[in-house]
Amino acid sequence: MLTFELAKTILPKHITEEHLFKHSLAVSAAMRTMARHYGQNEDHWAAIGYLHDIDFEKYPDEHCHHVRQLLEGEDVSEEDIRAIISHGWGLTIDVKPESDMEKSLFTVDELTGIVMATSLMRPNGILDLEVKSVKKKFKDRHFAAGCDRDVIVKGCELLGMDLADVMALTIEGMRAYAQELSLEGTSGGSHDE
Repeated sequence: MLTFELAKTILPKHITEEHLFKHSLAVSAAMRTMARHYGQNEDHWAAIGYLHDIDFEKYPDEHCHHVRQLLEGEDVSEEDIRAIISHGWGLTIDVKPESDMEKSLFTVDELTGIVMATSLMRPNGILDLEVKSVKKKFKDRHFAAGCDRDVIVKGCELLGMDLADVMALTIEGMRAYAQELSLEGTSGGSHDE
């Protein structure tokens, strides 16, 4: 089974840009808490999240079309390759997310961008970020305009989950990696709960 440790050895073979590593870690962190929510293997889901943009740097205009080619020869199952590819459903590819893992990846990929952008504007970063703050920014389509709100809403519908609940899980996951994601804020790290 694909593990997070293995994923961390595979990704640097295909990605060099710092912002892509941070995004990969953010999605991985969110996938970890989504796995916990569904009672699934957290390390496995985190690994899928970490590798989801494996072909983006080399093939930005053909994203998700080269995942299989890049993961051939690695210890990654066909099921996991399909899960990674499916996050591009309706955007770059027509593979629909079917499993809870696939639906979660499809949903949190764009959502992590809004959570990250919201955190970067706050003195305490993600440390005291609440769902209501993310919801407010979510409604402003000019904020983090590159994050597709329609995909997030569609993903929540696929999951049968409320947007606020998915936001809470995403924040929780990313908060655990606040330092690695540079989301501790500018006030020295102290925060009020």
